Amino acid sequence: QVQLVESGGGLVQAGGSLRLSCAASGRTFSNYAIGWFRQAPGKEREFVAAVSWNGRNTYYADSVKGRFTISRDNAENSVYLQTNSLKPEDTAVYYCAATTRFGFIATSTYDYWGQGTQVTVSS
Repeated sequence: QVQLVESGGGLVQAGGSLRLSCAASGRTFSNYAIGWFRQAPGKEREFVAAVSWNGRNTYYADSVKGRFTISRDNAENSVYLQTNSLKPEDTAVYYCAATTRFGFIATSTYDYWGQGTQVTVSS
């Protein structure tokens, strides 16, 4: 089993930045691809970004491409999501999740989830 804990959320003005962290413990972290998802009130959970087990491949939703950057440090058992040029529509609870399977965009691919961190962007 893998335990995931997100941090780094908060309140920021539009145009600002936040760096979200996902810390993992449990099974070998480097075996897992990690995805970031977000869920706004009244909306379904949506894919934001993902990184392969070795960090060589990254994937982004069109809505965040060019503004968000996902990275990982397997030595630190951590994945990061740098969020820049934030917009009010980025407001949501952000979750990280772990999987050993392919199909990084679908929530059903992921076996382990963190509890989420709130990001609020004011206009």
